[in-house]
This record gives sequence, C-alpha cells and structure tokens, in this order.
Amino acid sequence: MLFTRRHILKTAAAAATLPLAARADFPSLEAREARQRVAPDGFPDTTVWSFDGSVPGTTIRVGQGRRVQRKLVNQLPQPTSVHWHGIRIENAMDGVPGLTQDAVETGGSFDYDFVAPDAGTYWYHSHNRSMEQVARGLYGPLIVEEAQTPDVDQDLILMLDDWRLDPETAQITNDFDNGHDLSHAGRLGNIVTVNGSFDPAFSVQRHERLRLRLINASNARIYDLDLDGLSGWIVALDGMPLETPLQLSGSFPLAPAQRADLIVDVVTEGDTASLVSVERDGAFGLARFDVTGDAAKAQRQSVSALPPNPLPEIENIEDAPLHKMVLQGGAMRWLESARLGVTELSGRELAQLGRFWALNGHAERPDDPFLDAAIGSLHRVEFVNETAFPHAMHLHGHHFRLVLDDGSLGPWRDTVLVGRGQTRQIALVAHNPGDWLLHCHMLGHAASGMMSWFRVA
Repeated sequence: MLFTRRHILKTAAAAATLPLAARADFPSLEAREARQRVAPDGFPDTTVWSFDGSVPGTTIRVGQGRRVQRKLVNQLPQPTSVHWHGIRIENAMDGVPGLTQDAVETGGSFDYDFVAPDAGTYWYHSHNRSMEQVARGLYGPLIVEEAQTPDVDQDLILMLDDWRLDPETAQITNDFDNGHDLSHAGRLGNIVTVNGSFDPAFSVQRHERLRLRLINASNARIYDLDLDGLSGWIVALDGMPLETPLQLSGSFPLAPAQRADLIVDVVTEGDTASLVSVERDGAFGLARFDVTGDAAKAQRQSVSALPPNPLPEIENIEDAPLHKMVLQGGAMRWLESARLGVTELSGRELAQLGRFWALNGHAERPDDPFLDAAIGSLHRVEFVNETAFPHAMHLHGHHFRLVLDDGSLGPWRDTVLVGRGQTRQIALVAHNPGDWLLHCHMLGHAASGMMSWFRVA
C-alpha cells in the first residue's frame, strides 16, 4: 500500500491526540551538578554544571535528516533551557527563554523534538543566564553525520573552553557580575581545556587521516589555532562544507561559538603532534596526539570536499535591502545613552544597571524586531563595530554568507567575528519562520546589552 499525504496527515493528527503518557519517552538530558578533574594533576576536582554528569555533556550523533529527541530534566538550582546552536530548527525548539519558550524551572522538564537538516558539527548549550551556566560547563556536542562520511581513520571532537578557577581550590570563581569583564573583553579564564580536560592526549599513528571537529565553547576567548606535526585542510566552517577545502598554511582564528572541521594527516617525524594556541609570547599545546607507529608508508596527498547542505540560493545581492546594525559601548567607547524598552537612560544610569553595550541604541532586546522579513526574502546586514573590542555576532535559525570586500560571497557561517573598528556584511535568506535571536556570543556582552532579534513571517 502506498502512503498518500492524506494518510500521513491523518496518522499525524491521531498521534497528536494521544495523551503524553502514551507517547514514547524521549531519552533524558539531565542538567545537574557533577565533579570533574578540570585542573592539572595535583589539584582537586571541580564542581561543574553538566548535561548527564560530564563536561562536555553527552555526545548526540544523528544522521542527516533524522530527528533529535531529548527530554531536558533540570536538577540545577537555576532555571535553564537548551539552545541547539547552528541547527536550522523549528522556532519553538530553539530554546530561548522569553522568545521561544519559558525557562525550565528546577525540577521541571521540557521535550525537544526537531529534525537536523544539515550534516556537520554543531553544539548545544544553556540559553538562560548563559554567561554563568555555559561557564560552569553546561554544553555538549551535536554531530549530524553525512550519508557518506569522508574517508578518515578517526573522527575526533575537540571542544575548547577556558575556565576561571580559584588557584587554591580549583573551583569556579563566582564573579559573574564582574563589571570589568562585562564592559571589556568578557569573562576570560585562567586555564584552557579540551573536552573538559587539561592537556588531553589522543593515540594516533603516523600517516593516519583524522577529522578534527573543533568547537569553541568559551565565553569570550578567541583562539588563534595552529597545528604542529599535522598537515591538512579546513573542510567546513560552522557546520557548513566549504566548496573548496582550504589548505592550512598557518594559524586561523576560532571565535566563541564558531566551529571548524579539519581533515588532517599525521606527518610528524617525532612521537607527538599537537593542536596549539598561538599567543603573544609563543605557542602553547592544547591537545596532544601521541604517535604509536605507522598506519601507512606515505601521506595521502589530496582531500575531497564534503557534500553540500540544502541551503537556499543567494544571488543578486546588490538588489537586497541593506540593514545596518551598529555595535556600541564598552570600555573606552562608553555609551552616552541607550534605550531600555522605551526609556532612554544615560550611560551612567545604564552602567549602574549592568548595561555597558548596545545594538542600534538598545541596551537590551527591544520590543520591536531589528528586521521584519517576509519568508524567502533576501537581506544584507551590515555590522558596524564602533567599540574597542571584537564581537562574535550570532544569528539563530539561519546560516548566512559573508559578503567579501570585492562583493563576492564568502563561506556560510552562523557566527561572524567583527573586529574592533571593523565593518562586516552578510547576506541572508530569511527562509525559517519565527522570532529569532541575534546577539553577540561573547556571552557577557549579550548579558549586558548586545541582544536583538529578527522576525521571519
């Protein structure tokens, strides 16, 4: 028997009428306290907030086009929610309190149920009091696998994070209302981890091919990453495959919330290869790859592009309306005034309320959307950074393409890094209906003013 659309709709309607108790239970995703070794050996374990008892939380892997179904169970002392970062998701599942759902109270639960349309590297994290909850460890990886996976020997997730720990107790410092952090670069930690561990090691063989899924889960740190003893290509950014893989020939930036998929070969002649962070005073290892023999006699010489995701076409951008978003405030560029709701306040009054930043003159998410777009319409957004600090601007529910200086289109992203004094333009097809957040992913900046939204209707 062939199923017609009428049969499917009839079946779906019947399922919708079933009482909750009669539906299959979703796997739980439990937000709770846990203890974990974050600092180096010799320090005590750190109390963290986790999904399912570890940081990062449970790795969720699904095939492209499959459903993600999880019941968030909140056992934390604060309300929370889950945002599925980078997924072009149904609006009601986006996890933004006050915009798409209510925060889940302590002891409560919420069922998340959505399709993952795009293959790639994504992540999930708290979106209530995010500056604190993400800094305490409330995040995890979400991997959507291609129908035909690339030919690699190992597929490794590397979630980067920095923690601010008390050097005596190794506990997370409870200074989340620190005005200096909020008005400057954000909350920067004093120890960097990969997958919740300091200086982790992975066992590899020489001439093995690795897929490295890099995810920056830090509150505010921008990493300048490089490889030692590894050679290869960037094949995807923010989950979206590059049309042509970019051969690595030096360091590359990874801003908060951004991801980069690398396919690399182990080429070191020594016993160890490394992922390193390039700092002012040198390069420091973040993760080690311990070489335990030879997988092949020679290095592979080429790589194929990953299959593209079903994104909307962007063309004739010169005809698209241009919407300017001005990034304002912060230390050294203090706000003279901005609006909270309909009330105009002075910079001094805003600072007393913990508001140091503004987007287009609003120091919190405004009542009216920044952009009210018809579904399927093409738009350009120009981020003008008038502040003294960089900002990682993230759009929910959509990917966009960077508009390069020559007017051509760059890679697909969901988070764009806008340097201090810089102007960057993006092109966006408003294809996903709903009310969507637009904010700086330096989470302290979002908490203290850099929050807006757009509507697709």
